[in-house]
Amino acid sequence: MRLRLDLTPEQFAQFATYEALIGEWNERAGLTTITDSEGIQRRHFGESLALFVALRDAGVLKPGRSTSVIDLGTGAGLPGIPLRIVEPSLRLTLVEATTKKCVFLEAAVEALGLERVRVVNARAEDAARAPALRGRFEVATAKALAALPVLVEYAIPLLRDGGLLAAPKGSRVDEEVEAAQGALRELRAILEPGLRLPLPPDVPRQTIVMVRRSGPLDARFPRRAGLPSKEPLT
Repeated sequence: MRLRLDLTPEQFAQFATYEALIGEWNERAGLTTITDSEGIQRRHFGESLALFVALRDAGVLKPGRSTSVIDLGTGAGLPGIPLRIVEPSLRLTLVEATTKKCVFLEAAVEALGLERVRVVNARAEDAARAPALRGRFEVATAKALAALPVLVEYAIPLLRDGGLLAAPKGSRVDEEVEAAQGALRELRAILEPGLRLPLPPDVPRQTIVMVRRSGPLDARFPRRAGLPSKEPLT
């Protein structure tokens, strides 16, 4: 995968440490079903770095700029931790509902020496209602957390006005975008042109769906925990 990234020896070492930590913690924390080294490097690290490159090239993440990023349903820290490793200026918040995974994330952040990274043990709906998080971020990401109609309701309340949700989606992207029209309307969000995730030819195509917050948000969103996934906005 050619991503035009010039990683330093320190960054290579951080990725090696990160991979070892995932292997060490996976059984007790249930981090990932991808356990082989090649899979972790290609699927987890490679796709996260492809997201970084696409957002960098689109001007969403600017080198050296202290962009505030929130990663929802981050699991093992993906894509957030790889983004933070390659762009140390990012201010990153990792949101994860499973306590065991949050314990891992805290350990990983410490072991990797990552500053300006915080871990929040909460459901996305609850995080979006917390005064310390609501309306605070410039960029939100999520990898396989929820279908787009649900993800829009989770993420848009966390963004500043003008902030951007960047969500990689696979072969059903067009269906998800069509299904999300009601959520986009209710949350006053604007669908922007998507970005191609720069992946190798032998990997299934992914598109980064780009959704921008535009204007004030109704205080009733997101709805109480569990409701967005049970009753998506239409």
